[in-house]
Amino acid sequence: MNKLQNIIDNFSIQSEVIFSGSFCGGKTLGSLETEKGGHLHYLRSGKLTVLSDSGHKMLFDQPAIILLPFATTHQVIADETDGAELICAAINFTALEQKQLVSSLPKLVYLNLDDGPMANTVDWMFSEIGVTGLGQKSIVGKMCDILLIQMLRKLSEEGLVIQGMLAGLSHPALAPTLVKLQEAPEEAWTLDLMAESAAMSRSKFSELFRDTVGQTPNDFLTDLRISTAQQLLIQDKPVSLVANKVGYEHGSVLARVFRKKTGLSPKEWLQKFHES
Repeated sequence: MNKLQNIIDNFSIQSEVIFSGSFCGGKTLGSLETEKGGHLHYLRSGKLTVLSDSGHKMLFDQPAIILLPFATTHQVIADETDGAELICAAINFTALEQKQLVSSLPKLVYLNLDDGPMANTVDWMFSEIGVTGLGQKSIVGKMCDILLIQMLRKLSEEGLVIQGMLAGLSHPALAPTLVKLQEAPEEAWTLDLMAESAAMSRSKFSELFRDTVGQTPNDFLTDLRISTAQQLLIQDKPVSLVANKVGYEHGSVLARVFRKKTGLSPKEWLQKFHES
């Protein structure tokens, strides 16, 4: 799992608990018109039904963590007899790199909670939610982040992610090259250099990369550079400096690629980030 360390160390998630405690009845979440992020649900006890916008109905009758990575309209339902002890959190991945990380996941992913680290984190969250005092909201929000990282780690360990960045970082032939790209996106990477780094021919590397990660090596590198640029912009670095840090000679070149990927200029994106 050390191969994931670079991206996890800079994980950029906005999370906010929107409900906690005993739940009965029904609630609709994830409206595409009003929400841009996904949801995490932590079922500690009781029974919970999740009904997706596509008509899929899933009943959870044991402790579970349920992830909807992106805005997906769905209902959570618990009847008055059984009820559910539940935490619901809204989540949003704020950088392209994190969005890439979960891009291959389905609309709904769940893991049953055993007596391992995730169950301990959930228990800690429930106990912290009942506390009033300085930093309580911040602590619970960061614990949401921890739980999500634990879930992604388990999905990778169990081979449940078959494509995307997690799959690439878990692939023994591709992982070293992906790590090098993350560590030095400013280098003058070409397809030939990337293939050489992976000790493969150009054609074999391109095919394996595309089949595993879900995009071409050059598209991945561009997304990585834009994601890195976003993190530097948040630190109030000048656009010209950011451009050099991510492999572009001039700020105007970065601005052109940035707009193509995000629909916004670096300045517009930064303003929107601060407003959110």
